[in-house]
Amino acid sequence: MTARRAVMLGLGALLLVAAGPAAREPATVRVRLVTSAGNITLALDARRAPLTTANFLRYVDDGRLEGTHFYRAARRKGDPTKGFIQGGIGTDARRILPSVPLEPTSKTGIKHLSGTISMARSVNPNSAHGNFSIMVGDNPTLDARPGKLGYAAFGRVIGGMDVVGRILAMPTGGGREEMRGQMILKRVRILRAERLDGTAKPTGRPKPWLIDLPWRRD
Repeated sequence: MTARRAVMLGLGALLLVAAGPAAREPATVRVRLVTSAGNITLALDARRAPLTTANFLRYVDDGRLEGTHFYRAARRKGDPTKGFIQGGIGTDARRILPSVPLEPTSKTGIKHLSGTISMARSVNPNSAHGNFSIMVGDNPTLDARPGKLGYAAFGRVIGGMDVVGRILAMPTGGGREEMRGQMILKRVRILRAERLDGTAKPTGRPKPWLIDLPWRRD
């Protein structure tokens, strides 16, 4: 081996070593949701819920949550200070990305305790995409249990639970079926979602929602 080749191989190895840690997702990834009601800071558990965390971060890194809303406040009948709020892309198909398999709480060990963030989904357990819920008070009925797969919890609020509580208390109405009476009448805008840890990994997919049609403004 020539001296020049040895030097080049050595430099290549150093570059790989230097790039390795930066390419891996941190065990905890913080995300700040900047909303019209105040900021909410999340700590996502990439170690225990890697698929669900990666899914949420795709929406963050692509800017797909920018200009979306918190649109639902589900309050308990017996204690309206408890329940959950829900937000994200709603039914805007222009922002949607392919779903990932469900990571149930029985696998991750992340329970639906107060402050937990969890992916919303339809009847299909593998249908979560760009909508999510934040718990106010414990909601164990959303955890996996015999005969029920539950929902994918993947992190918690570490700042701004007062904002979450204010959103839960906002006037609601409308909605159908399980959402009847739970739609926030004056939705809370998510101005942007900011990744605070790790390196952004945009998908590179088209962003058709950036075409600002006047009749879609609110």
